[in-house]
Amino acid sequence: MPSIVFLLGFMGSGKTHWGKRLADHLDWSFTDLDQHIEQQENMSVASLFENHGEAGFRRIERYYLNNFAIHRNLVLACGGGTACFLDNMDWMLRQGFTVYLKATPEFLKQRLETETAHRPLLNGLEGEALLEFIKFKLEERKPCYERAHLTIEVESATEELLLPKLEQAIKT
Repeated sequence: MPSIVFLLGFMGSGKTHWGKRLADHLDWSFTDLDQHIEQQENMSVASLFENHGEAGFRRIERYYLNNFAIHRNLVLACGGGTACFLDNMDWMLRQGFTVYLKATPEFLKQRLETETAHRPLLNGLEGEALLEFIKFKLEERKPCYERAHLTIEVESATEELLLPKLEQAIKT
């Protein structure tokens, strides 16, 4: 059984929500990569994007992601773009079990509409522009996300169905 489960997917797909529940279910630890980076850098992800640009942020993100190689019994909720930059997806596929939490653009838009000011890539987007951006980014990231060991449709997921299914997939 792998010792790390990486949860991947677009922002708003529920990586933190499901990650905490899965960690509790497995009696493992849980970490949100973005929150970990913010604590370590003493700066918000938005500020890191502003100060270092996306490329700079992705290098910082990769550094902290790679530090989790020594951890055991951990569920790690990755940032929405983590899997799609540098060699992160290859690394995660080798290090543990990857799960893509898949959601439709409409579902994601509904979840993200009130959070655009706190998410650097969405800042200033609303309505149809937000939906189009989500569609574009999902299509762009699809090849990365779909490399995951397991894909879960989150819109219809319930705790009673999802957690045992994830546990079974992780153990095999």
